[in-house]
Amino acid sequence: MLVAATQAEVLARFGRALADPIRCRILLALRERPDYPAELADQLGISRTRLSNHLACLRDCGLVVAVPEGRRVRYELSDPRLAHALGDLLGTVLAVNTEITCPDAENKGCC
Repeated sequence: MLVAATQAEVLARFGRALADPIRCRILLALRERPDYPAELADQLGISRTRLSNHLACLRDCGLVVAVPEGRRVRYELSDPRLAHALGDLLGTVLAVNTEITCPDAENKGCC
């Protein structure tokens, strides 16, 4: 059953997805065009098993959808506006302090 998420839940899901570099690379690849898991794994240089786990996370976050095509499944961004949002994030200039100020940074949960 699909339900609408609150604004805070949407941001938390987006943050969870972006917290991993491989998931970021998957989203950027799907931003360019929908693709199949085998091709994505080859393009990103990761195993199909690892890709499958990350795609499951992105599906759970609501950012990608699996589209059946005969015996194959193609993945794409769940909403075309996500491509624009990713582009906006890429264009953002971050002010980064060279000292660790995020309490989760040492646990790799932040920054």
